[in-house]
Amino acid sequence: MPFLSQFRAAPNLLTLMRLFIIPFLLIEILDGHYGVAFGLFMLAGISDALDGLLARWLSQKTTLGQYLDPIADKLLLSSLFVVLTHVGLIPLYVTVLVFSRDVGILLIATLLFVTGTLRDFRPSVFGKLNTFVQIVALIAVICQKLFVSQQLATLRDILVRAIAVLAPLSAAQYAWIVLRRMSSPPEQTVV
Repeated sequence: MPFLSQFRAAPNLLTLMRLFIIPFLLIEILDGHYGVAFGLFMLAGISDALDGLLARWLSQKTTLGQYLDPIADKLLLSSLFVVLTHVGLIPLYVTVLVFSRDVGILLIATLLFVTGTLRDFRPSVFGKLNTFVQIVALIAVICQKLFVSQQLATLRDILVRAIAVLAPLSAAQYAWIVLRRMSSPPEQTVV
């Protein structure tokens, strides 16, 4: 599919919508409108689930989508961590750990891709778990502003602390996977 046509693929349009939602979501948080922010965050989550399904159902998996979808996901989560830290709802050290991990992985993946050393850079088990915990924690943080509940506050605190453990742990797992793959001999093709 020609590059410009990839922008018209339904999954990519949903991903672009998710990118479009991000500034409005951040503005709503900064303005203290957590109900609207929660709705926008849920809309972004639904669009993320739907773009993958549509890509498979409509056979519209594109190169643009392979890059755009994870960029949209990281931009959404990272910007939420920054803004929620700015308004005092997430500790600064957690946001620093999340950003350090993501920037490190991005730099390594870019370096490996550009040099042609390693092209397969799928999410690891801890990476997937880390992302899941980040999403649930962000939901809990926003919901805590909507529904005052001791159980929700406890859950939020546990999830935020879990991120502080999972972010460096998943970064270490990525580093180990990359080092292992780079040090293993190239696979021989049997003729």
